[in-house]
Amino acid sequence: MNIYLPLKLFLILLFFLISLAGYAQNETPKDSISNHLNEVVISQNKKTFTNTNGNIKVDVANSIYNSIPNTVDLLAKLPTVQVSSDKESISAIGRGNPLIYIDNQKVGMNDLNALAVADIKTIEIIQNPSSKYEAEGRSVILITRKFSKKDSFKTEVSEVASFKKNYNNYLGFNSSFKKNKLELKANFNYNRLNPWESHGIDYQIPAADIASKYDVIADTKRNQYIFGAGLFYKINEDDYFSFSVNSKLQSDTFPINTITDNKNKNVENNVVTFSDNDSKKNFVNSFANYQKKIKSINTQFFTALQYSNFDQALFTEINNNFNNTQFELTQIRDQKFQVNYFSGRIDMEKKFKNEMKLEVGGLYSSATSKSDVAIFYNETNQDELSNYDFKEENLSGYTQLSGKIKKVDFSIGFRVENSSVFGKFRADTLPLLDKKYTNFFPKAQFTFPIDSIKSISMNYARSISRPNYSSLSQGSTYINPYFLYSRNINLVPTIINEISGTFQYHDKSVKLSYYQTKDPVYNSFSFDDQNNLMTFKDINFDKSSGLSVDFTLPFSYKFWTMTNSLVFILEKIEDSTAQVMNPKPYSYYSSNNEFKLPKEYSLTFNFWGLTKQYTGVFETNARFIVDAAVSKTFAKKWNCTLSCNNIFKNNIETEKFTINNINSSAGYVVDNHLISISIKYFFGKMKETEFKGKTMEESSDRVK
Repeated sequence: MNIYLPLKLFLILLFFLISLAGYAQNETPKDSISNHLNEVVISQNKKTFTNTNGNIKVDVANSIYNSIPNTVDLLAKLPTVQVSSDKESISAIGRGNPLIYIDNQKVGMNDLNALAVADIKTIEIIQNPSSKYEAEGRSVILITRKFSKKDSFKTEVSEVASFKKNYNNYLGFNSSFKKNKLELKANFNYNRLNPWESHGIDYQIPAADIASKYDVIADTKRNQYIFGAGLFYKINEDDYFSFSVNSKLQSDTFPINTITDNKNKNVENNVVTFSDNDSKKNFVNSFANYQKKIKSINTQFFTALQYSNFDQALFTEINNNFNNTQFELTQIRDQKFQVNYFSGRIDMEKKFKNEMKLEVGGLYSSATSKSDVAIFYNETNQDELSNYDFKEENLSGYTQLSGKIKKVDFSIGFRVENSSVFGKFRADTLPLLDKKYTNFFPKAQFTFPIDSIKSISMNYARSISRPNYSSLSQGSTYINPYFLYSRNINLVPTIINEISGTFQYHDKSVKLSYYQTKDPVYNSFSFDDQNNLMTFKDINFDKSSGLSVDFTLPFSYKFWTMTNSLVFILEKIEDSTAQVMNPKPYSYYSSNNEFKLPKEYSLTFNFWGLTKQYTGVFETNARFIVDAAVSKTFAKKWNCTLSCNNIFKNNIETEKFTINNINSSAGYVVDNHLISISIKYFFGKMKETEFKGKTMEESSDRVK
């Protein structure tokens, strides 16, 4: 790509924003000459949404959103946030996978599943995170919990009955206790879930004269135990110590039924595959934080330690029935995966009298994983054993200077990371991976106030996106005799460069962004013609780039508040193995509406949609989802909420692409149409919040 293109786009962006500012200047009151607006609120009296330069903050504690049974489903309700159909990953429209923080501690999907919605105060979607949020990710989802200052005790009991394809039940207990300088919190949840999923893929390999199609259904019985505990001790007004632990213990049994039609030249087979699966996923995560203010130099010191463990096992027995004969045992698979993660960090923050702030810090992290696979082949009566060990160490340091020069707010910083990666099969003499590399990640943001209701912000950021540790294991899933889902131990991190600018007028904002990525990760096929086996896995593509325009348009009228998001995106994904077509613009739109009604009734009506997407390699269908909920509070201790998600049952997602001369058309049926009833009972009372946490590390979100 032409190296001058980013500079040209930057100049066009600047001209575009200045033009908007000039247009809006004509509407500015003559006496609007104060500094730029630090935060714009959307509605009056306990606003559910606020918008600052495109950063949306949601008041969960005082809205109907606190009735949603789990945190992942809550995030799916927020503007621009997309949760994958298997609920294993989260993305932001036009910005990839965001960093996720709980009380300034970076976490992952397992931590979200272990967090009770009742503990959440606010959620903020930060579009341009500064250097203190590390180098990974182009956006941040910041979750702030609520804790107490005053001596008190509070317990909440919740029950949610959810009717999807199958019945799901959520039972939760949350308690908090505060006495003098000590504060304790604990939660326990038992979820009896019955998720259902279905998908199918139709693919052709013209060079080998192969055409195949399969449809698969999985019906899962899941027991999920979630618990967490936290301790906070306030040493004095500035210093504190805290410790927290959370865990999710999950066991699944899920039969998978697959019907396959396969044509290889003149040979046609109809195969029915039945696999019986038993799985466990256990996760434990713990943090210890200590903060000390050094008053003699007016500097805040913080240090923290973290340990995480993720343990997964999957036992599978596979039977095939060819052409309506009889089921015969094909394979027995026993797969185990474990990752241990440790990190320690130090941060220092120095504030100066001239409104300047200097932040410096360092972090060391180490992750080790073991992936063991044992496969018994019934036809040959042979066993195949494979053991893979992986280790990664990261040492990083950062500095950031922020403040104000005259009326201009600025934040300039950078991060340097040195990484060491080692991977080896135990049976091999030489390692498969043995890499050491250093990366430099600068970030800069400048905000120019025009008056009290208008401002322009310019941003530049270089960031990285790393695969989680499970993706770097050797696990796989058997679909049929011709098709296998696999992970990829050879994935490398993705590097992203982005420039953007935001114009804010009152509580409305428009943002223009351009980004380039190297080694982005997407789905791919590879075909083994010797064994007639297709493998579906993630690989690193060559590159991608994109241009987006993002409008955030809130509205408020008496008892009605609305937050609208409209994003126009032009994205191009490229790889030498793929058939690359001309990309076409597509759009995302969402509207979150809340109505505060008399007698403590609350009504929400939300919808979001995506137009058809052509991104160079992939073609995906349009989608449109409508949700509604009504909530009522009784006697200040009882809350009842009736919800309906995906009212019109638009639950089909399709994807088409051609890679390695393999044509594929896939369809996924998402089980997201539901009707649920939530009942909560509160006793005791808590008021103000105090609990503090701090960023622990960079990679806990990869422990999954």
